[in-house]
Amino acid sequence: MIVVISGPGGVGKGTVVARVLELDPGLWLSRSWTTRQQRPGERADAYTFVDPETFQHPIDDGGFLEHAGFLGNFYGTPYPEPTPGSDVVLEIDVQGAEQVRTRDADALLIFVTAPSLAVQEQRLRGRGDTEDQVRKRLQVTRDEIAAGERLGATIVINDDLDTAAHQILDLIRTHRPAGALAPGDRPS
Repeated sequence: MIVVISGPGGVGKGTVVARVLELDPGLWLSRSWTTRQQRPGERADAYTFVDPETFQHPIDDGGFLEHAGFLGNFYGTPYPEPTPGSDVVLEIDVQGAEQVRTRDADALLIFVTAPSLAVQEQRLRGRGDTEDQVRKRLQVTRDEIAAGERLGATIVINDDLDTAAHQILDLIRTHRPAGALAPGDRPS
């Protein structure tokens, strides 16, 4: 099963996804590529950071499940190669979620939002975005939310980390195919 977790920048997707992965060992996170610069304090494995020329090769070779440009940078997800028996988690933007939905109608789409634009703005500043980046990200938030709703993604408000993580886990468990092993029953 593919689980797509998308949402605007600064809503805490990465933090929520990390918590979900801690709680369910049956999930495997696919790392996206990006041409943007690594933020101060950002984990080196948050993305595969590449230059535009390197990013272009998988596009030319059909190696991305999804890819998109966003605010002057490119983001893309190589076709996943998960651990056997694992469900794949993609933490991507809504453009990528649309592409995945086109390729896999059964993908579970979850859209994470902040409780308010003020909270999102505070989180963007807290992670080190410049004033220009904060302004641009907030400008596109409404369009991203509308796109998530058009896709039929389930909305999860990230007001409390554990609550949001457990809501996502409940959605995943509900959508796992019948007969799929529970995480504790998966082979090591």
